[in-house]
Amino acid sequence: MKIGLDIMGGDFAPKAAVLGAIEACKVLSAGQKLVLIGDKDIALTILQENNFSPDHFEFVHTTEVIGMGEHPTKAIVQKPNSSIAIGFNLLKEGAIQAFSSAGNTGAMLVGSMFSVKTIPGVIRPAMTTIVPKLKGGLGIILDVGANADCKPDVLVQFGILGSLLAESIYGIPNPRIALMNIGEEEEKGNLLLQATYPLMKDSKLFNFVGNVEGRDLFEDNNDVVVCDGFTGNVILKLAESFYVITQKKRLKDDFFDRFNYEQYGGSPILGVNAPVVVGHGISSPEAIKNMVLLSRNMIETNLIDKIKLAFQ
Repeated sequence: MKIGLDIMGGDFAPKAAVLGAIEACKVLSAGQKLVLIGDKDIALTILQENNFSPDHFEFVHTTEVIGMGEHPTKAIVQKPNSSIAIGFNLLKEGAIQAFSSAGNTGAMLVGSMFSVKTIPGVIRPAMTTIVPKLKGGLGIILDVGANADCKPDVLVQFGILGSLLAESIYGIPNPRIALMNIGEEEEKGNLLLQATYPLMKDSKLFNFVGNVEGRDLFEDNNDVVVCDGFTGNVILKLAESFYVITQKKRLKDDFFDRFNYEQYGGSPILGVNAPVVVGHGISSPEAIKNMVLLSRNMIETNLIDKIKLAFQ
C-alpha cells in the first residue's frame, strides 16, 4: 500500500506535513508506505533534524505549489508540476492508492474529478466532516462545501455516501440518515428540502429518520446529517469556532475538546474513484498524521468499491 501525501499544502507546510508524516509512519504497518510529494531537499533537512531516516519514505520531488488563493481549475491546468497535480497523476496511474493534502481545497476537488473522476452514477462528489455527539461517539455531516447548490437527487445520493462512510470507516451499524431542515415536520423547509424529503423517505438504500434541526446536530437521534454544501459549510465553520472559543476562554470540557479538527485529520471527498482526503489549511503534524491514517482506513475497508457497488 502506498499513500501519497502533499507536503507543500497547508499554512505550515512543509514542516508540519513532514513532521506529521513521521508520526504517521510510526503507526503504519509493514507494507504500508508514505510517498512524500514536494520539495525533497527541504524534507530531507527536516527528517535529519528529527533523526528520522528518509528510508521510511518514497519521494517525488517538485517545488511548484498551488497557493491557497489560486483559481482551482486554472491552477491544476497551468501548474502540471505542482505537488497537487503530480499527486493526482500518481493516483490516476495507480502508483499510489490514496492521496491527501492540506492545500487548496478547490484544487483537490477539481483534481480528483479531472484525474480519477467521479464514480459512474454519482452526480456530484461530496465532502464530509465529523460531528461529536453529546453522549459520546460521533456523527457525520455532508456536504460541507463541495456543492453550494444542490438538487433533490444529489441530496439523496449524499445520504447513500454518508451511510457507507459511517458504516465502513466509523463502524456505525445501519446509520440513521437525517435531512437538515428548519423543522421536523415533513412539509417544512424551502423548495429543495420539500422536494428531497419524499425521495429520501422512499429510498431503500439507507435508513432515513426524517428532518432534524440545527439543535439536533449533536444529539443522538441521527448518525449522518445531509445538507447542501452552503449550509454545511456555515455549520462547519460555526462548529469549529466552538473549540477556538473554549481555548480563548480557557474552558476545559471533554465535549468541546472533541471539536478539535486535529483528531479527525481531514475531509474525505466521497464519490470519486479513489481515496482522496483534504486537510484543514492550518493542519498541525497531529492533523496530518490522522489525515494519512484516514486515507489508509479508506483503502483497507474498500470504501470506494462499496460506493461503486451501491451506484451500479
